[in-house]
Amino acid sequence: MDCSPRLRALGLFDAKVPRYTSYPTAPQFSAGVGVSHFDHWVKEIPPLVEISLYLHVPFCRRLCWFCACRTQGTQKLDPVQIYLETLKTEIRQLASILPAGVRIGHMHWGGGTPTLLTPQMMTDLAGTVRAAIPMSETAEFSVEIDPNEIDQPRVDALAAARMTRASIGVQDFDPEIQKTIGRIQSYEVTQQAAQMLRAAGVTSLNTDILFGLPHQTTARMATSVKQLLTLEPDRVALYGYAHVPWMARRQALIPSDALPTPQERLTLFETAQKLFLQNDYAAIGIDHFARPSDSLTQAQKSGTLRRNFQGYTSDPYPVLIGLGASAISKFPQGYAQNDPSTGGYTKSIRAGHFATTRGHTLSQDDKLRARIIEALMCDFKVDISDLTGRGLGQPNDIHPLFERAAKTFAEFVDHSDQGFFIHPKGRALTRMIARQFDAYDMADSRHSSAI
Repeated sequence: MDCSPRLRALGLFDAKVPRYTSYPTAPQFSAGVGVSHFDHWVKEIPPLVEISLYLHVPFCRRLCWFCACRTQGTQKLDPVQIYLETLKTEIRQLASILPAGVRIGHMHWGGGTPTLLTPQMMTDLAGTVRAAIPMSETAEFSVEIDPNEIDQPRVDALAAARMTRASIGVQDFDPEIQKTIGRIQSYEVTQQAAQMLRAAGVTSLNTDILFGLPHQTTARMATSVKQLLTLEPDRVALYGYAHVPWMARRQALIPSDALPTPQERLTLFETAQKLFLQNDYAAIGIDHFARPSDSLTQAQKSGTLRRNFQGYTSDPYPVLIGLGASAISKFPQGYAQNDPSTGGYTKSIRAGHFATTRGHTLSQDDKLRARIIEALMCDFKVDISDLTGRGLGQPNDIHPLFERAAKTFAEFVDHSDQGFFIHPKGRALTRMIARQFDAYDMADSRHSSAI
């Protein structure tokens, strides 16, 4: 049955809502959280636990027009080397206050373009981390890979550093679309990168592809997905392109009149989704797909799937520490974000203290709503027993929240004494349903399309 009329009536094709990679979302962060909070929260990590570490490299050889990440273009490696020296100092500062026995269970390098680094830079950075903070013997180490900025020496350096997972950005293989979004990357270059990584022993390959790009049609979407499938990725993130030129000024170079309509975006998503499912990928959350053997699929089956700033993850660790300009850390107590400018970040670290400039301290109500939203985004359901078992609230406090959402989205959800459930036909509305549990005012915040 075509649900489009009801989806339209509920506002799916007009709404702007968060992606909910955190709760509260980053626009709610404030200067009320600073260096002292970060320092205190790190010191309160229990001894002997494993944590996640994120390192941000905010440089690209060229700036893709579609990208809204905090990054800057450079043709020279001098500013990159200066930044790396600062990042290594921050790593050592962190290590100096970590409780005894804390180890890294998961490390991710993002950006920007981490593969802009030379092989020696990569080796040096990985060595600095391992010398400062022990890594678990089973630690996962993932890196974002730009096929245009990878070669055999770089692959060899990452393999020697024990990278276990590589994440390749694809976006779309269509030449006209690539030209329009400022990202020229041929299928052949991408295929070569994937082959080098596999040959080097990287056992897990992620890929990202976008829907909702200018000039995308269902035929072009299908062609790009079929090309992507020949790379045999273990995991795919099918993200909706977020056109936010008020936040990312370079997106003003993309003609808005060439963008698909919201209803066309839904059709593009469904076209790609169908192909992934036909090729034995499991649907993970709202926009990921994974092979049966992938850790995301296993996490979904076991009910341990989670969501963070990198999207869906099987990372089980209670603390994520982000290092580098603009990086965000997540603690049980709240969020802490570094100064977004490389200049401000560098000045803070060189002065001998951390670079936290904003964040959010989680209240008990925040923790309850955060868990509800994460459960909906990951599992499309929330169990009352899960919430009470975590000490987040009592049924009398929780059911009124469910009732409000159930009233708005009645035919797409179920609400009972056991919990709250989104029907498969209503999963396109998941972010909008999650918004019902968000207590913060979004009047001054701009977000991406709900589809």
